[in-house]
Amino acid sequence: MKNQTLDLDLLQLEGLKVTPESSVPTYIILLLLYIFILVSNVFLVVLISTDRSLHQPMYLLFCNMSINDVFGASAIIPSLLKDVFVTNRYISYSDCVVQAFCAHFHASTSHTVLMIMAFDRYVAICSPLRYATVMTMRMVVKLSTAAWGTSFLVILVLVILDVRLSRCRRVIHNPFCDNASLFKLSCESVIINHVYGLVTAAGMLTVSLGSITLTYLRIAVVCLSSRNKTLNGRALQTCATHLTVYVVLLMSGIIIVALHRFPNLSDQRKLASILLHVVPPTLNAVIYGLQIKAVRQKIFILFTRNNMTVFQVKR
Repeated sequence: MKNQTLDLDLLQLEGLKVTPESSVPTYIILLLLYIFILVSNVFLVVLISTDRSLHQPMYLLFCNMSINDVFGASAIIPSLLKDVFVTNRYISYSDCVVQAFCAHFHASTSHTVLMIMAFDRYVAICSPLRYATVMTMRMVVKLSTAAWGTSFLVILVLVILDVRLSRCRRVIHNPFCDNASLFKLSCESVIINHVYGLVTAAGMLTVSLGSITLTYLRIAVVCLSSRNKTLNGRALQTCATHLTVYVVLLMSGIIIVALHRFPNLSDQRKLASILLHVVPPTLNAVIYGLQIKAVRQKIFILFTRNNMTVFQVKR
């Protein structure tokens, strides 16, 4: 019985089917994407933190998204890189629990952070005269704490419900650990896990989609009724950026849920689950980074200096 328990503490990851020929390109692509996510998002956070002109609610809320993206990518990609060249992939049960928590925490926080960013844009566009008094530094801290705290509590309960179960299996049918992977290790009734997981997932999607839809409908009404084309153009540009990020996140989640209904598409589902933690963090840094004028200027200066250096060396 003791040996069986010890064996069940070491889980086997099924992972992606990577051929020997494609293992090197897969590793290089994942590594480059991970480096880009780290460098770009850390650069944004450092720039916003050090540039006093960017100490505004909108940019400070950007930092929430960048930090969350680095966290989510770091929870998944390094373990994938480690397993690319390995045929038999293993992970301890405790590490699996931590990874599952981090994966769901990242996805949940992405939704809550985007909701508070939508609220910020709503106040800025619909009540511009009250913006300075509503969106104070204290309010930014409160909203950020609420976004991270809500996700933490919801996902903590989700994982606790998984950990309470006994285990009779040791194979994870996924490239990394998640909620479904954990409760599928048990032979007990997992109806509570199913219900809580579906309720929280549906609740998060409903609240985020509903609040963001209503917010931007209100913004659209205000913009259409206003005659200031300059301000409307800026508002629509900002909103389009935010909506693009949200649609990418939403579609990534919907694709995974849809592929769960087709067992014959398990490999596609595994790939989609990885892309959820790779594509949004990559695009977020590009979309939000290019929206900030100070970022564009620094990138321009950087490339200008590099071109001047190359030109001088050639001369």
